[in-house]
Amino acid sequence: MKADDLSQTRTTRWPKPCAGLHGIGWKNMPTEVSAGITLAALIIPLNIGYAQVAGLPPVLGLNSAIIPLLVFALFTTSRHVVGSPDASIAALVGATLFALAAPGDPLRVQYAGALAVMCGLLFFVFWYFRLAFLANFLSRAVLVGFISGLGVEVFTNQVRKILGASITDASRLEAFAMQIKESMAGSLQTEGYVVELLALLESIPRANLYSVAISAGTLIAVRLLKQYSPKLPGAHIALILVTAIVATLNLKEKGVSVLGAIPSGPPTISWPAVPPADYLRLLPGAMAVVAITLCEGLLLVRQYSRKHGYKADGDQVLFAYGIANLACGVSGALVTGNSASRSAAMESCGSQSQLPSVIAAGTIALVMLIFTDMLAFLPHAALAGIVANSVLSLIEVHEMRELYRMRRSEFWIAIACLLSVLVLGPLRAVIVDFLLTTIDVVRRASMPGTWVLREASDGSHFVPTESVVVPGDDGFVVYRFGSPLYFANANLFSEEVERLVTHGSTPVRWFALDAEAISDIDTTGAEVLHQLLKLLADRRVTFAMARANPQLLPLLERYELLELIGKHRLYATNRHAVAAFRQECGETTSDPTATQRSADD
Repeated sequence: MKADDLSQTRTTRWPKPCAGLHGIGWKNMPTEVSAGITLAALIIPLNIGYAQVAGLPPVLGLNSAIIPLLVFALFTTSRHVVGSPDASIAALVGATLFALAAPGDPLRVQYAGALAVMCGLLFFVFWYFRLAFLANFLSRAVLVGFISGLGVEVFTNQVRKILGASITDASRLEAFAMQIKESMAGSLQTEGYVVELLALLESIPRANLYSVAISAGTLIAVRLLKQYSPKLPGAHIALILVTAIVATLNLKEKGVSVLGAIPSGPPTISWPAVPPADYLRLLPGAMAVVAITLCEGLLLVRQYSRKHGYKADGDQVLFAYGIANLACGVSGALVTGNSASRSAAMESCGSQSQLPSVIAAGTIALVMLIFTDMLAFLPHAALAGIVANSVLSLIEVHEMRELYRMRRSEFWIAIACLLSVLVLGPLRAVIVDFLLTTIDVVRRASMPGTWVLREASDGSHFVPTESVVVPGDDGFVVYRFGSPLYFANANLFSEEVERLVTHGSTPVRWFALDAEAISDIDTTGAEVLHQLLKLLADRRVTFAMARANPQLLPLLERYELLELIGKHRLYATNRHAVAAFRQECGETTSDPTATQRSADD
């Protein structure tokens, strides 16, 4: 029987394909097909732009929307989340590849493929060990700060491309500025924001007005179409218009940078040509990409599944991300994550399945076979404008205001995370942000709620008061500790118990610990509890424990505390403890000697 159960568990561990395609019917087929064509129109400009954000050729962005998009749609259990590169992932990819290969170096493409393979393998590890729950351990403040920092960095980089400045005619002053930039980059050991900002400032005097006008026109067209015709692919329409203008007026001769030739044909399958040792150098970047995708992606999955009333297996979604990124690595594509904007666009189109992703993959494959020549005149400034418009949503000013209003400590954590991205770069910022999260968790746990419980006048219930309040004159103290007892708060527990016992106006005869919230005790907590039991015994104070969780008793026995406390001093409720105290008090008060001895103590 056990073997059968184990076999069944192992069988159900494997994913069920096509779960995201459920919900398709003949009635909504036209809607699904239309949404797929719209999705393809959205993906083409954005994926090209995100590839440029990562310092990679445009074809890698387009390849991400063919095989990886298709396999994600086939293996995910979410019917709405679109698997695709986004601005934050592109920024992380660019930061990871910064020290390995420069933009334009053919090796950069190989390292991008290796990074995608590493991401895929990490997703498989998270899927196999059912680690989707780890998404709960990055706080809202950390995510808001980190993503906003990436948004600011990407936006600054895109503004430089909008200006369209050339560095060939730099003046002495500009050359001096570049030297400052290089020296700062060397001293800070960062690829971060200061360098980007200096580069932007030095580009302003040499801005190409044609590029600026093209970008501004693209942004205005996208905004107007979004406002008045939200169902139309505004970015795609705007790019068609500006591409036609650039080609007709031959603006390339005026200094407007264009995309250039894109290799036609389907993606080629090959393993990244990267030395095995370099895969370890890619591990920090891969972990950062997986962490962000894990948190944002699973949040989107839960949001859409709850909204539309179907179940989505978060662990299988991790498998889908894993196989999609493995496909990216072997098909020459940019790392895939989730796209909140494109997922929202599919929902607004009325889509109820992953069929639009399948149709979009087919449509983009057709574009790669036949229409790549039409993409050659796409101006970089227009793409930069579209990406800049897209990443503005990453800079979560509204979320920052909410954090400032609701909880100042989390607001400052978000600000620290944002600044760490800009000053240290995204990869080092991941470490800083993780440490900030850990410190915040330990800080909160080190200061749990603690109360002295006083019995109401009618005896019906207990009223919590602050633990700093000196106990009453009946010699009985009920103390509630509001969290597990471990190294971070054991000292607080010790100090408060000692103060309650030694600073009361009347000698304490019974000390009852309300242990309902103490679900765990580590070795430091056990050592402190040992010391307090000895202190109470020396002062002839009876120790009792009320409302202990069932999982706490084996721990007390393992730490040899149960024998010191005594099983007869474990009570189901605080009221039972009070009754035992009064019964014992009634027996002892008949002995005046005992009463005097207790008073002397």
